[in-house]
Amino acid sequence: MARKYFGTDGIRGTANADPMTAEIALRVGMAAGRIFTRGAHRHTVVIGKDTRLSGYMLEPALAAGFIGMGMDVIFVGPMPTPAVAMLTRSLRADLGVMISASHNPFHDNGIKLFGPDGYKLSDDTEEQIESMIGGDMNTDLADSANLGRAKRLDDSEGRYIEFVKNTFPKELLLDGLKIVIDCANGAAYKVAPTALWELGAEVITHGVEPDGFNINKYCGSTDTRTMCRMVREHGADIGIALDGDADRVLISDETGTLLDGDQLMATVAESWHTDGRLRGGGIVATVMSNLGLERYLGELGLKTERTQVGDRHVVEHMRANNFNVGGEQSGHIVLSDYTTTGDGLIAALEVLAVMVQSDKKLSEVGRRFEPFPQILENVRFSGSLPLEHQTVVDAVQSGEARLGKSGRILIRKSGTEPVIRVMAEGDDSSLVQGVVTEIVTAIEQVSG
Repeated sequence: MARKYFGTDGIRGTANADPMTAEIALRVGMAAGRIFTRGAHRHTVVIGKDTRLSGYMLEPALAAGFIGMGMDVIFVGPMPTPAVAMLTRSLRADLGVMISASHNPFHDNGIKLFGPDGYKLSDDTEEQIESMIGGDMNTDLADSANLGRAKRLDDSEGRYIEFVKNTFPKELLLDGLKIVIDCANGAAYKVAPTALWELGAEVITHGVEPDGFNINKYCGSTDTRTMCRMVREHGADIGIALDGDADRVLISDETGTLLDGDQLMATVAESWHTDGRLRGGGIVATVMSNLGLERYLGELGLKTERTQVGDRHVVEHMRANNFNVGGEQSGHIVLSDYTTTGDGLIAALEVLAVMVQSDKKLSEVGRRFEPFPQILENVRFSGSLPLEHQTVVDAVQSGEARLGKSGRILIRKSGTEPVIRVMAEGDDSSLVQGVVTEIVTAIEQVSG
């Protein structure tokens, strides 16, 4: 069925405009509550959020929907998305909800749903919710005596901090390390610095003063310039930049050089392979990951299996094929020994563990391969999708012939906006740029 509400990562849009209104949030709570109220036990839902102003509108609306269906609500306040997934399992809740638009600006917001196992809902379940949002659910309301209740979990931060710390090797500490942590004025602004400090590090913070409007603004994993500068100015050993809901991370070495998700996956995968911990014979990445990553892991005898863009696709492939390391170039790193979704803080701790165990600088252990020249450009379009127009088809075929076997082209439509993403990579950067420019020009010509 065609989807009206759910995209690649839950429901997302401009706050207080369709579909991100209090009314839709109420109906999402009612629909999800009806689906996940199964059996005779007392049903519960965990609701977390990031620091956006609109969270104050969406949180009570969702809660009202769940309570009306007879579910108890547990509020955990501003917490990372992976913390909500963890708490959903830990508390034996029937459902988890994260109110966040991740790396988007403050004026957007979103709703992500997790099942009782802590994993994001399947397409089939999302489609069930979709079909119910616009319908009449009043006949399924709980009677007056069976309405749900709401309470706040006061120790949610402490539970998550201890969970994160327990993923770090017991014999190691961060003593003597100076760490810059940029929390994007988002969901991890309290828990991330605290966890690092309790593990022994000297912590220098940025992006830890949320005001409802400044989430991801000139900070976090979408704007790492200040974090990299602070690493150099303070002589720090590492810089860590999370996004608004802390499910992705980018890292800077001690020189202020940025390491993307591909480098982080290579670092963790090689370490786990050496220790005999890596499952699946390699990692799961997306079609956007650099060819350099695939070639490097291949030299180690490890494979790289690719999925569509989106951490949910990565997780699904990992679960189906017994992998325990996967992720995206953008910094979603999924380590399924610990988590059911991307967790930026835990991924950063794994990189820190490699540093501490090797007693080397991050510049020595964090950049595992030289990336292939890769160029990505976004093209806005109006009207029908222009990718099947002969002019565009010819441009793509011409580019593929020019790149040959040493490169590749990837063209995909954004899941959230009328944008086509054109990516090419290969050995020759000028050739790659020429191929991308030719395709972008063709798309612009036919989309008017």
